[in-house]
Amino acid sequence: MFKVAVASLLLVCAFGAQAGTSVDVSKIYGNIQYVDHYPDYKVQVVDHYPDLKVQKVDHYPDSAGKWKTVDHYPDYKIQIVDHYPDFTIQYVDHYPGAN
Repeated sequence: MFKVAVASLLLVCAFGAQAGTSVDVSKIYGNIQYVDHYPDYKVQVVDHYPDLKVQKVDHYPDSAGKWKTVDHYPDYKIQIVDHYPDFTIQYVDHYPGAN
């Protein structure tokens, strides 16, 4: 009985941890502010196999992966990290979006 209870508890904890770490990267676009503290998302920049391909734009950041850098009134606050990101990005010149 004890083994069943422990296995059930571990299974519930595993699903709870997994549910909190998934990010729908297709909705991350718009005005982006890079911060050092209190980000909405922690992001790691990679060269291969990103979760999201990001194109920096000056106008109309209106689809997935198009980011306009701002200092005030951001849609999202992003912190660049080396370890434990919420998702990974790769900067591109063409064809931004989720993989």
